[in-house]
Amino acid sequence: MSVFHSDDEFVPYDMSGDQELKSSKAPKYVRDCIEALTTSEDWEYWEAALRALEGLVFRSRAATREVSVELAKVLLHLEEKTSVAGFEGLRQRALVAVIVTDPARVAEYLTSQFYALNYSLRQRMDILDVLTLAAQELSRPGRLGQAPQCGSLGPTCQPGSAVAPTWRAVVDERVRRKTRRFSKGSPRQAPAGSPNEFNSVAGYFFFPLIQGFDRPLVTFDLLGDDQLVLGRLAHTLGVLMYLAVNTTVAVSMGKALLEFVWALRLHGDTYVRRGLLFAVSSVLLSVPAERPLADLPDELLEARSWLAGKDAASGRGSEAGGRLLQLRVLVAVRGMGHRGDS
Repeated sequence: MSVFHSDDEFVPYDMSGDQELKSSKAPKYVRDCIEALTTSEDWEYWEAALRALEGLVFRSRAATREVSVELAKVLLHLEEKTSVAGFEGLRQRALVAVIVTDPARVAEYLTSQFYALNYSLRQRMDILDVLTLAAQELSRPGRLGQAPQCGSLGPTCQPGSAVAPTWRAVVDERVRRKTRRFSKGSPRQAPAGSPNEFNSVAGYFFFPLIQGFDRPLVTFDLLGDDQLVLGRLAHTLGVLMYLAVNTTVAVSMGKALLEFVWALRLHGDTYVRRGLLFAVSSVLLSVPAERPLADLPDELLEARSWLAGKDAASGRGSEAGGRLLQLRVLVAVRGMGHRGDS
């Protein structure tokens, strides 16, 4: 006698409450998230804290500012303890949220750690990435009272990608109009009534990063083996320069950035040189058109001399894209020089 078993005999287990259980375990306060991420052995609670953190930071700005540097330190050193889908993106967005909420203090902390001992190259690259993304968010017109733009804070966003089309277009336009009179004023205008929050804190992001590039550490040497990080640093400084358009420190930033470019003009790595070209173009776009000739004459002459050289775009041969960018920036610089002579 055979016995038949039917699937109908088994009552399906109701799993609809699992998501509710996970959400109910999520911390409700920023301080609780810090405690969970640093001490909890409950991996489900740990993951729930990480997923809830970005939203809590933006909803509890005052509470976040009380522990902002501590929270930034936790996130910078946070390692994945269990398999969490999208871990790097969650960590990055939370860290960007902390910077945006308390930009001066957190940027000061992160830039100091960029040149500190006992950090991996990945952590140093992470610092550059989150500073770039936070600066982009702070400079977004009409940002106050709005949720962050998902595109600018995504984990796959490449620093500089959001601004690259704009500066290329402006450089091309300056090339096209090089024989005409240049109008005074800013290269771009923010909508009326939309203050650029990055303006007041740009110096905290920029100057600490540019001041230590030529001082090697035991395990970190930007002028030696760590040229990939140097190239990323050049691009990051260029983005920060671009986002600081018309700030009170824009001219000082431009002067420091052109000196940085001049010091590295003979670097042999293509990626680094492309970053230097981007940095020069950022100065042209961010400092008001009438200011470079008055405030940066020596630096612009040096930049023009370097750009006129055949190897500015590439240390090894002529890369088509790099050479084209080199020529665009060179013509823009020369156009400013002709305007000053007229």
